[in-house]
Amino acid sequence: MIPAQRLPRFETWFLHQTCRRLQQTFGSLRVAGSSRVREASARGPVLLVGNHTSWWDALVCFYLLRGYFYLETYALMDAKNLKKLPFFSFLGAFGVDRSDPLDGARGLRYAAKQLRRAGVCVLMFPQGRERPVTERPLGFYPGAAALAQLAPVSTVVPFALRYEWGEDEKPTIYVNFGSALEPASVVVDGQRAQEQAVTRALDAIDTALCTDCLDDFVSVLTARRPSWWATLAVTWLVWLSTRYQPGSTGRRQRKAR
Repeated sequence: MIPAQRLPRFETWFLHQTCRRLQQTFGSLRVAGSSRVREASARGPVLLVGNHTSWWDALVCFYLLRGYFYLETYALMDAKNLKKLPFFSFLGAFGVDRSDPLDGARGLRYAAKQLRRAGVCVLMFPQGRERPVTERPLGFYPGAAALAQLAPVSTVVPFALRYEWGEDEKPTIYVNFGSALEPASVVVDGQRAQEQAVTRALDAIDTALCTDCLDDFVSVLTARRPSWWATLAVTWLVWLSTRYQPGSTGRRQRKAR
């Protein structure tokens, strides 16, 4: 197992860079159910479980948890990927070898140790890898449910992520946080409850999009608007290209006459 090596200054810098990347790539980030996360974090540590559909998921969650909810965040990550991207360890990621049950157990004990203080959050994607957002069943592994039993003082909050292209040039990120889950006495029951809760959160996003009832989704980040000089430069280039294209009545043709 690879433990996290959080560096607060690096987190601050990386949060700024993440914000810029999201603003450059997406039209907006819209969130529903944020009060559920705030209420859970006010009571104690939080275990967040959600679907995994894109490479962007980790950055979106990092921005929300550190930049919007201001939580001390840890995230379970495949050890092989963490070795390839070791800087994620500075952000709170800890690596587990999924092929080794003993290492998986060590990782869960490590995560449970973090889930002892209020203001701390552990993020898990129980699907284990990126899957299409429309895939059913989601196919959760039992690790997150086992962690919930190892850390009974934590509150399990399910969430759903979806990226949607609409009328805007850039896609919109939708994040829906569901109601906190009741503790389960058996791991398999907790696993089923988590998967069902995330599925409901995903279905709620789909219903909101199909019915155009998106009032519950609050925009927490919007695309960065181009500066005035960049807009002026593009306008000038477009004007210049149309003025001097073949067949136009530009200055050069007037001089030729």
